[in-house]
Amino acid sequence: MVQTLPPPADGAATAAGPGQPGTPAFSPLYQQIKALILQSLQAGEWKPGEAIPSEMDLAVRYRVSQGTVRKAIDELAAENLVMRRQGKGTYVSTHAEQHVQYRFLKLTPDSGDISSEGPAERHIIDCKRLRATADIARALALRAGDPVLQVRRTLAFAGVPTILEDLWLPGGPFKGLTAERLADYHGAMYALFETEFGVRMVRADERIRAVTPDRAQCALLKIEPGMPLLSVERTAYTYNDVPMELRRGLYRTDTHHYHNELS
Repeated sequence: MVQTLPPPADGAATAAGPGQPGTPAFSPLYQQIKALILQSLQAGEWKPGEAIPSEMDLAVRYRVSQGTVRKAIDELAAENLVMRRQGKGTYVSTHAEQHVQYRFLKLTPDSGDISSEGPAERHIIDCKRLRATADIARALALRAGDPVLQVRRTLAFAGVPTILEDLWLPGGPFKGLTAERLADYHGAMYALFETEFGVRMVRADERIRAVTPDRAQCALLKIEPGMPLLSVERTAYTYNDVPMELRRGLYRTDTHHYHNELS
């Protein structure tokens, strides 16, 4: 179904807020167009890696000016939801792109960029279905006892186990995901989620602290007891801030450091 939005005379619209029928809620017209494009992305009308319609076509579709569409797409591009390609158009962002495979991984080798180490060597330790505990359910906006998938794996760089991760995924969207499928897939895990399960992670937040690992964790990372590690807890979200993954990682920092750019 083609969505259209007649432009209001003053460039703003009135809408009912959640749970408040008839309450005026004013937003710039380009923000409304951005929301409509976001709805189409969430509905899968344009898949990751595919081109979206041109600014002119979207302007006709939504009955607004091309400048309004351009401003909406500018914001989506700034949020890494779409990518502009010079002379080719605008494409839905995808984790399969080489330059964004490490978008959410901020651990960098002391000698240079993480991509210089080559692909991480992944080892799936465990993949099982279980019932969500209260804290996992809270992080994933589920109810305690709802089905979740738990994955444990290590990532090694240059043959050295560097990251130990535990991941929890809601059971429904990831039905059919197994340790074998994870082990056999050679691209980024988030690219697998996109192509086989229709789930695209668009943003994440993290909490970081220093910890001392237990004996089992030391054995998996092949480190001496008492070696400090960086604990990184990440919640990743798909469109409209729906949480789709809780990830708890332990990072070695003897040859790597955590690097983040702030702006």
